[in-house]
Amino acid sequence: MHALDWAMVCAYFALMIVIGWWSHKRVSDVKDFFTAGGKMPWWLAGISHHMSGYSAVLFVAYAGVAYTSGVTVYFWGFASIGIGVGIGSWLFAARWNRLRSKLGVASPLEYLAKRYNVPTQQALAWSGSLLKIFDIAAKWFAVATLLHVFAGLDYNLGILITGAVTLVYCTIGGLWADALTDFGQFVIQGIAAIVMIVVVLGKLGGISALWTMWDKLPENHLDPVTSKYTTIFLLVYVLVKTLEYNGGMWNLAQRYMAAPNTHEARRGARLSSALYLVWPLVLMFPMFAAPLLIPGIKDPTQSYAIMTTTFLPPGLVGLVLAGIFSHTMAMVSSDANAISAVITRDMIPAMVRRTRQWTDVQGLKAARITTVVFVALTMLVATQAQNLGGVLQIVVNWVAALMGPISIPLLLGMLPWFRKCGPRAALVSWAGGLIAYGLCYYVFTANQTVLVATPILVSLALYVGLGLLAPERSAAADEIVDTVNTDDDVDRKKEGTTVPA
Repeated sequence: MHALDWAMVCAYFALMIVIGWWSHKRVSDVKDFFTAGGKMPWWLAGISHHMSGYSAVLFVAYAGVAYTSGVTVYFWGFASIGIGVGIGSWLFAARWNRLRSKLGVASPLEYLAKRYNVPTQQALAWSGSLLKIFDIAAKWFAVATLLHVFAGLDYNLGILITGAVTLVYCTIGGLWADALTDFGQFVIQGIAAIVMIVVVLGKLGGISALWTMWDKLPENHLDPVTSKYTTIFLLVYVLVKTLEYNGGMWNLAQRYMAAPNTHEARRGARLSSALYLVWPLVLMFPMFAAPLLIPGIKDPTQSYAIMTTTFLPPGLVGLVLAGIFSHTMAMVSSDANAISAVITRDMIPAMVRRTRQWTDVQGLKAARITTVVFVALTMLVATQAQNLGGVLQIVVNWVAALMGPISIPLLLGMLPWFRKCGPRAALVSWAGGLIAYGLCYYVFTANQTVLVATPILVSLALYVGLGLLAPERSAAADEIVDTVNTDDDVDRKKEGTTVPA
């Protein structure tokens, strides 16, 4: 890359660190670090929710799908999220917010010890944390792939650079730093996306290519579903993403919890839903056009990077690369904050009794140390991403398939319709979903649709079925369910309606 490009990337990294340091002043205790003290405005919560939901995988693995299969990747990859978050704005956003405001919860899994029991909480905490290590490792490797194509940088060095910068600002500033850098990254990403669209349109003959390009694309590139990404796959993905993006991906639950009240939490969710339906189309337009501009490339996952380095002048390449960095750094920093919350609030206190009496200063120090250790571990695993099946397999198969068994007890446990589902239902559904995945992947070598669908459907059936056939109720569980499903006066005045209960 040109010196101007490196200057642009370095300026971006410096800005992220400055924001993190400024946010440091707003963090005085663990609740500030993990939930921004419940003071995050709805528009910031919504943008942060959106930016924390996807990474540089979009510009690598998903760009490869767009190159080979066309628009189908938008429908199952992003429209499914927009629909799922829209459902969550009605079903989950307010309930997450009440967990913080009424029960003082700072970690997404903190309420599970009373809703079910400690073993259930620990099973979900340990398995979810392990899954997140591999998920984030895939994101680091995606960024390293882009740096390798852009600048010939060694993969491991690329992982080290981006990981180190992210680690600095998310460790010192907590959720405030995550959210504010998310907003800055959204602006940078927007500028970079517009630059890419203008350049691509110029190569295609002008603005008319916005509507004339599609007929020139390879056959079936306009099909929402394909033989590989089927209608069933799309429908299952809507279910998976509804669970994943409304709390199954723990960091996104924090955005709902960080809002001042339930009204603001819902507004933030609706903004994020709208962005997921519209913004990916802006980002992916150059990817859809890639077969016309750079036909016949050997590795489709490098298509976006090749277009950037081929068509953009010095300086703008660095801007686009900074925009790409913004995705991964937004997701990873928020994931690290959520995992740190789970480890320090849920896992360590269950193992070491004396940590339950930590002061605010001790808890905040532990949170920062945990963040450092976790991010460092994900960077180490990222160096082995190719040996684990590659970025797309980790993100689509592993995460999508395993997210259901982990998130079903977590999310459905808040809903009044499932109050009879106790610890037995939670643990059996979790274990059953994981076993189903293992059988599909290692024994029957199922196709991608079956691999993603089976674990979540098995887990859902076991959870609901055991709740009906072998109901378990407790006073503590009923109290939690009643609390998160009860409107307060502020909710009624601002919404004019009653939240579903």
